[in-house]
Amino acid sequence: MKNVLFVLTTAFTLLSIPSWWQDHKKAEDAWLRRRVDSVFQAALMADLIPGAVVMIQKDGQIVYSKAYGLSQKYDFHRQLLQPAPDMDTATLFDLASLTKVVGTTTSLMLLADQQKIRIDDPVAMYLPGFDTGEKKQITIRHLLTHTAGLYEWYPLYYRSAHRDSTIRVVESLPLRFPVGKQRRYSDLGFMLLGAIIEKVSGMSLGQFEERNIFKPLGMIHTTYNPLPHGRTTNIAATSLGNPYEYRMVRDTSLGFVIPGLDVQSWNGWRSYVLRGEVNDGNAWYASDGMSGAAGLFSTAGDLQLLVNMLLNKGMAGGSRIIAEEVIRTFLTPDTFRNGLGWMMDPDNAFMKNGPPGSFGHTGFTGTSIAVVPEYHLSVIILINRQNVGLQAKGVYYNPSPIREAVFKAALDWCGEERHRWLDRLDPSASTHAK
Repeated sequence: MKNVLFVLTTAFTLLSIPSWWQDHKKAEDAWLRRRVDSVFQAALMADLIPGAVVMIQKDGQIVYSKAYGLSQKYDFHRQLLQPAPDMDTATLFDLASLTKVVGTTTSLMLLADQQKIRIDDPVAMYLPGFDTGEKKQITIRHLLTHTAGLYEWYPLYYRSAHRDSTIRVVESLPLRFPVGKQRRYSDLGFMLLGAIIEKVSGMSLGQFEERNIFKPLGMIHTTYNPLPHGRTTNIAATSLGNPYEYRMVRDTSLGFVIPGLDVQSWNGWRSYVLRGEVNDGNAWYASDGMSGAAGLFSTAGDLQLLVNMLLNKGMAGGSRIIAEEVIRTFLTPDTFRNGLGWMMDPDNAFMKNGPPGSFGHTGFTGTSIAVVPEYHLSVIILINRQNVGLQAKGVYYNPSPIREAVFKAALDWCGEERHRWLDRLDPSASTHAK
């Protein structure tokens, strides 16, 4: 009789698990949705951003994906667009500096895996302009870690209008800092990395990435220069011209001092809303819309495919894309607490207090990726922050509070905070009670 009762009790318990699990899952989803929604709704109501897309994945499953607001809110004169297009989860975004990791860093992983480059190769092996003086010390690793001592930024379009000659200009610039001694984030270094990829592969940057990264991963929406490639709709608008970059050239208080620059000698500024054209001036004006530092356009779903490959240690769809050892090398923190290409410093707002091994990157247009391998978690946020225009102090709204709040919500959702909330809501539904 006892055995029969035991079997019946066990069967009843097992039958009740799906119902409990569904209720528990609904409570968790509501908890996460409530936290994330409140962040974006507040920013939208305050007109800090026009719109956004967020995608959160845990253990290989999308647990939250939502579009907010508008893909374009204002015209060039900062008048409300009528009608204004809604944002959706398939909207294409100018990735800005996410190009550095999505395209350039991944390309270098592939070339290192194929033993076509070595991370500690001197840059002079590929670019002859570095075969001189202190520049001889600069390696691919220095460029990837922003420790090469290059200019942090330089308006290259004052001296070049095409990609090949632009790289020659970068090669000719003097160093600004000692090689390897400090981290100084530099677009120019990644422009050089893009040139190295082209030199080694014999293909344009776009061709190499399309063939070796985007197509194998199924990233069918990811491209440079989407307009001439036929993608003309559902693209998030960015800036109203290039007003901030205009300031960078003329306002020395921003810290970008360019010795000997005649600011009146070039006047090719765009005077329209940028939509489908890369916002970055050096990529657009001086590099034909494609560089190792900026230029890629993509969707949240496409970016998730790349993140999944990295989380799965180089595997995608049952095929090996990159060797696990190579990925481990690129995602090992250096003395500046960052990886090769990828940021890993948990003091960064977009991945604040992430556990060891977390990595990610941001883009000037409002984009960001944060990945937490320990939790098998990723948070992708795409914001078209520039379309609201410059704020009163002449800068764009800083989306760091949004990024930090959403990332914290995702971390809490993975940890004890969620369980404490469930305990208060319904003690019988908490995993602590099971």
